[in-house]
Amino acid sequence: MWSIISVLVENKPGVLFKITNLFRAKNYNIDSISVGVTENPEFSKMTITTAAEEKQLNQIIKQLDKLIDTVEVKLLDEKKSIYRELVLMKIKVNKPSDIMEITDLANAFKCNVHDVRKSSIIVEITATPDRIDAFEDLIRGYGILEIARTGICALERGYRDES
Repeated sequence: MWSIISVLVENKPGVLFKITNLFRAKNYNIDSISVGVTENPEFSKMTITTAAEEKQLNQIIKQLDKLIDTVEVKLLDEKKSIYRELVLMKIKVNKPSDIMEITDLANAFKCNVHDVRKSSIIVEITATPDRIDAFEDLIRGYGILEIARTGICALERGYRDES
């Protein structure tokens, strides 16, 4: 089961290591991780995606919650959250007409097109992982030269005190 875990932690050195070491020690894989300072510079928010059975997931969450630098751990519901990933993709241009075809596909997926060259185009897409995968599948025929993915960022919808 693919899951999104949101972890609010103290913003200090070594916290990322402690979190990733916990996953390593229990032999759990991290599919993606993104970390950044929050609106309060004393804290950082980590968004971790992983594939684990419910029992393993509950164990991960309990162990994350026990870490001294952890303030809050939440399992986010995909349907009640907004989550996105940013990807930069360098695509091979084999012939001049590829530039327009790749640009048209990129526009259909609301991508930003950067650095158009005779031999390659760099495309930026910010979307859900399944939408990114769909774009990647369509573009694969041209040849993907390089990909850089940021990992998922996520927030729960609404406000806690909203009714």
